Amino acid sequence: MTIVYESFPVGPLQCNCTVLGDSESGRGYIFDPGGNPERIMEAVEKLGLRIEALVHTHAHLDHFLAAGRIRSQTDARICLQQDDKFLWDSLETQCAMFGLPYEPVPDPDHWLEHDEPLSCGGGICIHTPGHTPGSMSFYFENEELLIAGDTLFQNSVGRTDLPGGDTGKLVDSIQTRLYSLDDETTVITGHGPSTSIGHEIRNNPFVTARG
Repeated sequence: MTIVYESFPVGPLQCNCTVLGDSESGRGYIFDPGGNPERIMEAVEKLGLRIEALVHTHAHLDHFLAAGRIRSQTDARICLQQDDKFLWDSLETQCAMFGLPYEPVPDPDHWLEHDEPLSCGGGICIHTPGHTPGSMSFYFENEELLIAGDTLFQNSVGRTDLPGGDTGKLVDSIQTRLYSLDDETTVITGHGPSTSIGHEIRNNPFVTARG
């Protein structure tokens, strides 16, 4: 298995989208298709992947805006953690609040579970509630790579003042489930530059390592 991936900002709120897959089998996933579907599909073509799933770290509008269009092009499954269903059901309302056009997107086809293996790429799902109840991170141990969504940023963390946010749960998710990963793990954040687990353990002013 040879993993290839590309991450880049998309959409009006510059969500980091990641296209990842196995170049040998051609199977691939898109994580957080938050806009600019043409740009996303260019990356898919460049990497030579056949997209099997659209995987969402959570259900805020800026992480889904291209999902409907790409689903219609690829017939890929839409995947989400079930605790964010109430946010998924409000996607049209979320768009209206930000003055953004809403493109209909089907309900998720698959509910992600904590510790669920990802059939493509050898990754694993990590439930990291706090930013939203259903926030998920995705860890690829062999690649030392973590897709963290809006749970963890470079020197910062996801906000918890939106519906379903919980500061205590966010801190616990980061300390117990993310800071336990190898220090060298590269973290693809939901917005902004990438970081590493070791850097955040040593420098994040919002969540310190335990002990």
